Amino acid sequence: MPMRLLRAPLTWVAVTVLALGAAVALYWFQPWKLVTDTEVHEELAAVPSAATPAPPPSGPSPSAAPASTPAGPVLLGSGEFVSHEHDTRGTARIVRTVDGRHRLELVGLDTSNGPDLQVWLTDQPVRTGPSGWHVFDDGRHVALGPLKGNRGDQAYPIPAGTDLAGLTSVSIWCERFAVSFGAAALAGG
Repeated sequence: MPMRLLRAPLTWVAVTVLALGAAVALYWFQPWKLVTDTEVHEELAAVPSAATPAPPPSGPSPSAAPASTPAGPVLLGSGEFVSHEHDTRGTARIVRTVDGRHRLELVGLDTSNGPDLQVWLTDQPVRTGPSGWHVFDDGRHVALGPLKGNRGDQAYPIPAGTDLAGLTSVSIWCERFAVSFGAAALAGG
């Protein structure tokens, strides 16, 4: 009886459909990413923290000093990640470099790996819990590119001409499932 089943064309059609379904499911969900990590260790800008007091002015009084460009990178905004669909920790910060360009830096990022993860600057407020998981594609967002790694320090150039006004948060966005893994509200530097 089992040999007769193997010779039946319907059996081979069913086996082929199941194999194709399994292949599509593996591609779509990429379950191996749940147990693999990609670490990135890029050099980040050395910006003074908010707790570091500015050095005392030297020379003439500050009111008499001409306006000048800072000698180093400037922190424009930062915030701590909150978890959404997956546990996410770390800090997001926007830095203006010495040459006037802007970049987003992820400091000490630690989240799950996943399929099709993107880094977005958005205009949506960061909410905790499931109500905040799906909001980041509702408004304005600027895609900065694929997430380089789910752990470590990494930097993403912000395209020249991007209007940062109103872009108040960062999301690690899963394009495939339209869900945020984690997000950070950006407060002024």
